[in-house]
Amino acid sequence: MSSRQIFVFFGRVTALAICLCLLPGATKTRADDPKAFTADQIVEGVILIAGNGLGRAVLNQIRRNGVERGKQTRILEDGRSEEARYELRFIRGDNSEKDKVRIDSKTAQAEYSLIYGEGRIFGIINGSPFIPRAETSAEFISQQAHSIDALLRYKENESKLSSAGKDKHQGIDVHVIDLVDKANRKTRYFISARSLRVLWLEYEETPPGAAAAIKYTRRFYDYRIAQNTQVPYRTVLMEDGKQTVETRIMTVTYGVRMEDSLFRNPEAASATINPQ
Repeated sequence: MSSRQIFVFFGRVTALAICLCLLPGATKTRADDPKAFTADQIVEGVILIAGNGLGRAVLNQIRRNGVERGKQTRILEDGRSEEARYELRFIRGDNSEKDKVRIDSKTAQAEYSLIYGEGRIFGIINGSPFIPRAETSAEFISQQAHSIDALLRYKENESKLSSAGKDKHQGIDVHVIDLVDKANRKTRYFISARSLRVLWLEYEETPPGAAAAIKYTRRFYDYRIAQNTQVPYRTVLMEDGKQTVETRIMTVTYGVRMEDSLFRNPEAASATINPQ
């Protein structure tokens, strides 16, 4: 057996041991409540599973950069649906603030890109730079801040975890974990007690120009193995209980080299153009 095979074997044995400890009836470890696990213990188990048994060792190595392609269906206010093809490219930094993210979208009406880099969001539409609308920027930030990735990288991002206990939804036992990041954004995660996969998350935000907060629910389906990491290939976003966006991943590839120029802010990003 090679050294790599030994490493993989012991990594998966460790993951299995942690998962067994988190199963109902296993020995509990919180002194203040012997019937509950700490938030850190649960999330560390989630990280191990997300790395297919090897946790951060795999996630940090494989997901340093990548390209995701798929399609997104958005339900408009008038009830019509709009479909877009997208390509998401990213380069990870030491934490989420230092990440570089680019999303190229193509609808029947336009092609445009939203780019996050150097702490700023900007865009390009039909080859010309634009400053995104406030609600567009807010949605872009929310996709990153309220995500599975934000949970997997809680230590790097210096986010705080707390446990809201254990619950049962539609016959499924779930661990309920709250995460608060450095910007004081709160996300509640519902994690299967059986598989340690994130089934859905919830958060509340008040969109720019809105008078009241909206409750968002993001549900994750169709988990598959992509380069030894677990990825949900279907995501559904709901706003106050109403489905608004469905995202389906077609392909995802990690370890793709890409130029920093893809994420640079155009010097003349002065025109404000609103993609429809």
